[in-house]
Amino acid sequence: MMVEALDLVEKLRIRPGEQIRLSDRDPRDKCGLAAKEEAEALTRTCAQEIDTLQDHLYAEGRRALLVILQGTDTSGKDGTIRGVFNATGPLGVSVTAFRQPSEIELAHDYLWRVHAVCPRRGTIGIFNRSHYEEVLVAKVRGFAPKEEIEQRYEQINAFEKILVENGTTILKFMLHISKDEQAERLQERLDNPEKHWKFSAGDLDDRKHWDEFQEAYEIMLNRCSTPWAPWHVIPADRKWVRNAAIASIVKATLEAMDPRYPEVSWNPADFKIP
Repeated sequence: MMVEALDLVEKLRIRPGEQIRLSDRDPRDKCGLAAKEEAEALTRTCAQEIDTLQDHLYAEGRRALLVILQGTDTSGKDGTIRGVFNATGPLGVSVTAFRQPSEIELAHDYLWRVHAVCPRRGTIGIFNRSHYEEVLVAKVRGFAPKEEIEQRYEQINAFEKILVENGTTILKFMLHISKDEQAERLQERLDNPEKHWKFSAGDLDDRKHWDEFQEAYEIMLNRCSTPWAPWHVIPADRKWVRNAAIASIVKATLEAMDPRYPEVSWNPADFKIP
């Protein structure tokens, strides 16, 4: 039996004001999916429907969807993008990977580079990491004073509210993996020559701060899951569960947006192709 998207939303969404602990969330939860084959079939079906809905969104040209993927190293942000949006037309989708800020970006406020790449109307924008790095890495690594980090939660909430009030629907997914699963994926990058390019010694440095990052994620989830831009915690130890859950929620969100082809003011019968 296929899992219902509304059930997934109810299970995985963080309610505004809810105080959660990631240790209470099972990263190996199957989310009601009985088997890998079922999940992969669901993902493929959703991916095709997302493509159709995105075409409507593009033609309508009035609104946008922003999908934020946040998670520790190896949590599967790239894999999610390939698995969920591989069928979506490239003209209507943009992907932005947020890396270490450039000198020019550091000369502006921390949201300057984010606003510049938000999706334009009619498109889906995907953030691989995001402005939430400024309350995660910046917090754990001490890249900003504590008082500045403290201000950023409400600043981010206000920023996202501006986007929503101007026609952008926001979906935020925290890809939740276990420390053991991360170890296996990092080891695979060392063992497989085709994945050596993915490995970074910095991943091991961040791993030393696992507990601190988990705490920073909890604070982020508790303070920045809002009525207008809620967070979803996605069990990500099983890649097929991760993809199926996110694909289902994205599809259901687009269906609720109900984008439609615009009606034309002319009669097609008045024209004849010579």
